[in-house]
Amino acid sequence: MTAAEIVEELKSLASDSIRKTLLRHRVAEPVLGVKVEHLKKIQKRIRKNYELSLELYDTGIYDAMYLAGLIADEQKMTKKDLEKWAKQATSQALCGSTVPWIAAESRFGWNLGTKWIDSKKENIASIGWATLSSLVAIQQDDELDIEALTSLINRVEKEIHTAPNAVRYSMNGFLIAVGCYVKPMTKIAEDTGRRIGKLSIDVGDTDCKIASCQEYIDKVRKRGTLGKKRKTARC
Repeated sequence: MTAAEIVEELKSLASDSIRKTLLRHRVAEPVLGVKVEHLKKIQKRIRKNYELSLELYDTGIYDAMYLAGLIADEQKMTKKDLEKWAKQATSQALCGSTVPWIAAESRFGWNLGTKWIDSKKENIASIGWATLSSLVAIQQDDELDIEALTSLINRVEKEIHTAPNAVRYSMNGFLIAVGCYVKPMTKIAEDTGRRIGKLSIDVGDTDCKIASCQEYIDKVRKRGTLGKKRKTARC
């Protein structure tokens, strides 16, 4: 299938109620309003397709861009591709999920993540922290630089309350991810979360709740999955 054919299929699957929900979550136009479950059915049919993923992302249509992330071939994605995707990401869903997922699964995850968090652009910096969150979820502890992660946690503690809104959200997610997926660092993440205290994050016209680091980690602990890695960043 071509990108144009897939876009036509997406239009046929669009729902006005889903579109309105996405807009409330600050997804930028153009957006069709396709359920993720429908996107995943298309993903299952296509599997991974590097060229098609690039073409879909270039449409600028949110639903097609999200699908692009689901079918992207992380082994073929270049650093230039990922940098371009990061610059084109216009909503929290793309900045917090699509781009970070593929960046983390690629061979450039750590380098790009640590580069992006220094960006003065809010979207890029938030993508950086989300990339590092995905990275710690899929890489084994012995593959991670624990000293560097400790330094990043210290940075989160110092900067989170004054960081831009989207960056604040992603920093909190990073702290939670380290605490949940890197078992040797669970305590430092929890202790840091306690010192940070309550966060003020604008979630717009939604009922979304901001997860407390300690509460989230405790739920994972009670579930018995603390330190259990994910097979893939994508979900």
